[in-house]
Amino acid sequence: MDIQENPPIDASNESGDKLTKITTPNKNGKTGTEKRKKRSPAWNLFEVIPGTEHRNKHARCKTCGKEYNCGSKCGTGNMLEHLKTCPRNVYGDVGEMLFSPTQPSGKLRSPKFDPETVRDLLIQAIIKHELPFNFVEYEGIRTVFEFICSDIKLPCRNTAKTCVVRMFNHEKLELQNLLNLVPGRICLTSDLWTSIATDGYLTLAAHFVDNDWRLHKKILNFCRMPPPYTGVALSNKINSLLFEWGIEKKLFSITLDNASANKSFVDILRNQLNFRGALLMSGKFFHVRCCAHILNLIVQDGLREIDESVLKIQECIKYMKGSPARKHKFYDCVAQVGMVGNKRGLRQDVPTRWNSTYLMLESALFYRRAFINLGLNDSSFNCCPSPDEWDKFEKISKFLGHFYEVTCLFSGTKFHTSNLFFPKIFLIQNSITEAMVNTDSFLRKMGLQMSLKFEKYWSECNQILAIATILDPRYKF
Repeated sequence: MDIQENPPIDASNESGDKLTKITTPNKNGKTGTEKRKKRSPAWNLFEVIPGTEHRNKHARCKTCGKEYNCGSKCGTGNMLEHLKTCPRNVYGDVGEMLFSPTQPSGKLRSPKFDPETVRDLLIQAIIKHELPFNFVEYEGIRTVFEFICSDIKLPCRNTAKTCVVRMFNHEKLELQNLLNLVPGRICLTSDLWTSIATDGYLTLAAHFVDNDWRLHKKILNFCRMPPPYTGVALSNKINSLLFEWGIEKKLFSITLDNASANKSFVDILRNQLNFRGALLMSGKFFHVRCCAHILNLIVQDGLREIDESVLKIQECIKYMKGSPARKHKFYDCVAQVGMVGNKRGLRQDVPTRWNSTYLMLESALFYRRAFINLGLNDSSFNCCPSPDEWDKFEKISKFLGHFYEVTCLFSGTKFHTSNLFFPKIFLIQNSITEAMVNTDSFLRKMGLQMSLKFEKYWSECNQILAIATILDPRYKF
């Protein structure tokens, strides 16, 4: 019996694979249909154009646009031959046409590597992860890259250093162009740092809003700053950096901590900028004191009134961390009070940072029951606070919590903070006032000392901060 052959019909499965519907006879001699994938690698770089009444169905090269007939009797030989000579085809061989596992759409990945791109990515990795320049000479790293692609030639450490410097200069130029396009004024922050080797460093950061009203923070400089750290030396250094960036006429303010030299430094810098007519209103709002640093000074004065109490918590943590045996015994006590699996650690404070003292109190209070249990099981642990002392620590921690929240808020760099100054400082003043009339004598002493420091620094405030609050629609006046 003769079977009539039907023309193939195009179809596609859910994954996007090209399918051809063909007819085959079944056992009863009737025709049926089956779906078959187009298995030729040519279809990876050719797309099928449906036929019309004026033209048959054809295939078009995805790279150069050349077209071939692709009817059921045409085959794919002509398309495969074209791939070998296609001027825009990056695949040297049909077998190199591999699907990228990260491209669910079926996009092909190129097996060829651009040496410049590989080197740039490698340099970016060195910068991002703070890797040494001789990272590129590690035998293991070279083995990995050799296995991935033998065409990749890693640079030496000297070349890597040169590339890092070149990339730094390129990014610096890009940032300089961005600063020149800033529609408004630029606010600066600066600070001094000391390394472990006691070398002095100066940081200068710019904060500005772009044309799309997005807030940016860019570190302009992190450079050596040898002593002396006088007002004259600091002003000369900052002035030279501003001239290098070309933004001396676009400045609005500079925020500094309350170091003794900063007052004279700002006065000298303000006079230098006013001489060029660079500041608004002759620099009346130029100097802004760092609110987080002032809060640090205020709380430090209050903590001096409870040094003995804080010392007891310090001794508890030092005792627990004094030896592996003590630490293991403490972990047993933690398990006995039902706190197994908790990964919260015990913190030790840093003398110059009051917020570390607050976090130390918080962590000690969290493990309060474990410390009490340790005092019952370890006769050598004689510095465990009494129940009254634990209650005292809890009140101190609650009181300091307000200052910690405001400090974290003022230290933010990814959102605006000037409009939050007066509302948050009012909360701080209210907390200090309540502490001064508290029934606990230790809180009254803390509140009194903190009030004196508060009046010293914030009896007069920068008016521009008041304007920022007025412009905030969330506050109605």
